[in-house]
Amino acid sequence: MIERVFQSSRFLVLVAVFATAVSAILMYLTCLSVLYHIVLDFFGGPPATADQGKVLAVKLLKLLDLLLIGITLQVIAVSLYRLFITPLKVSDSLFLSTLHIKSFHDLKITLVQVAVVILVILFLEHSVESGATLETLYYGAAIAVVILASTFAWRSMK
Repeated sequence: MIERVFQSSRFLVLVAVFATAVSAILMYLTCLSVLYHIVLDFFGGPPATADQGKVLAVKLLKLLDLLLIGITLQVIAVSLYRLFITPLKVSDSLFLSTLHIKSFHDLKITLVQVAVVILVILFLEHSVESGATLETLYYGAAIAVVILASTFAWRSMK
């Protein structure tokens, strides 16, 4: 009896799957809206100076950041569904085999790797916006420490 209750409780993961899937859809819609406004701004007055080009580059980097967050939410939703609700062999799921996700542990490693990429993009955004300042150096050092800790954690998870 208790065994059946525990096996059925895995369907509670559907709440997380639904929430992350809706979040991913909202992020994609947000990205489309942001891209639409970037295109409107571009054709309304294309960048004429290097500073205006940098502003456009920062907007595009921020868009890339939002897209990566949306993709991450989608990966979480699909992976949780495949790992807990309809367990398949990894070879039967093209999505999981492409990302090399065989277990919840592999999903965590993938998320750490995506977080590192997002941190690098945040640093690029900051350095383009602020330039070569002492604040940028401190920001880069802080991100480097987080990336080193993440890499250490990721390597020790294997």
